[in-house]
Amino acid sequence: MSSSIGKLLTLTTFGESHGTALGGIIDGYPSGIEIDEEFIRSEMARRRPGSTELGTQRNEDDIPRILSGVFEGISTGTPIGFIIENKTQRSADYGEIAHKYRPGHADYTYDAKYGIRDYRGGGRSSGRETACRVFGGALAKLILRKEGIRVDAGVIEAGGIKAVDYKWDPPFKGPLYAPENPNLQLMEKAVKDAKMDTDSVGGIIECRISNMIPGLGDPVFDKLDATLSHAVMSIGAVKGIEFGSGFEAARKRGSENNDAMRTENGNIVFLSHNAGGILGGISNGDDIVFRAAIKPTASIAKEQLTVTDELENTTISVHGRHDPAIIPRAVPVIEAMAALVIADHLLIERAYGRR
Repeated sequence: MSSSIGKLLTLTTFGESHGTALGGIIDGYPSGIEIDEEFIRSEMARRRPGSTELGTQRNEDDIPRILSGVFEGISTGTPIGFIIENKTQRSADYGEIAHKYRPGHADYTYDAKYGIRDYRGGGRSSGRETACRVFGGALAKLILRKEGIRVDAGVIEAGGIKAVDYKWDPPFKGPLYAPENPNLQLMEKAVKDAKMDTDSVGGIIECRISNMIPGLGDPVFDKLDATLSHAVMSIGAVKGIEFGSGFEAARKRGSENNDAMRTENGNIVFLSHNAGGILGGISNGDDIVFRAAIKPTASIAKEQLTVTDELENTTISVHGRHDPAIIPRAVPVIEAMAALVIADHLLIERAYGRR
């Protein structure tokens, strides 16, 4: 099982949803970075259980404890170790389904691969694991902050209701973490209706990386859009990703989809944004824009057909404290994975003396 991501800036995580704690190691972190603990706590608060009225009622502090790699508030260049304690887990909620496979979960595939699984909240496959990613992403954002690079995301579709005529003005507030738009109340209503029906909905999150610099990425296997895709698709709830015009590019002619170029004040500018800020796997200096499709939360109380680990047909209702929509709490996770990738590519460029 691989639990690490990154080349020079690597994040390795450990822990289960209902274990004693989650945690990890961030290796390759440069020295001399001011570790803004207030900023880190604010990032963790956006993802933590109980942070939004549209989410789970499980309430965790999610305050990380840094064990190493920081001295007097400054990174030392040594591995940054951290833990995040689990304090309000209720493992008894899962006793009834210890031998039933939950539809939409990794229960069956874990048994097929490992021959054993932690049924308490999904164990390692739980979305709880993403708390470590947000901590790592917060530290990556502190690296990017020195370059003026920002990573922001927001919900642009919920339960099939799309945000329309929205202005991109992050950070986004409200329970859905969506930009203000005429459909915002309908988007929130779609989540609340699903909750009332003991069901769940998915949605789409847009992420924009602004004040980008050109030249990050590689032209072949480590394309910037490929490594971003790998990082974002490693989030359990993500089922698809597109950059710029995305799948619409398949419906356009080249003359429509190519981003025309001009010069202004000695700089190259692009007259459209179909490439999403990446050409040939390398950043072109424009904002990087991608969208990720988030599936409906798999844990729902609505009765579903399933089987047991003894291959008996049965039904299941998953009770407990679950999100009717994971999308608002996925916003900081998307940002975190994007920030880790961009910071990693930035450090690679520095290692080659090109930045």
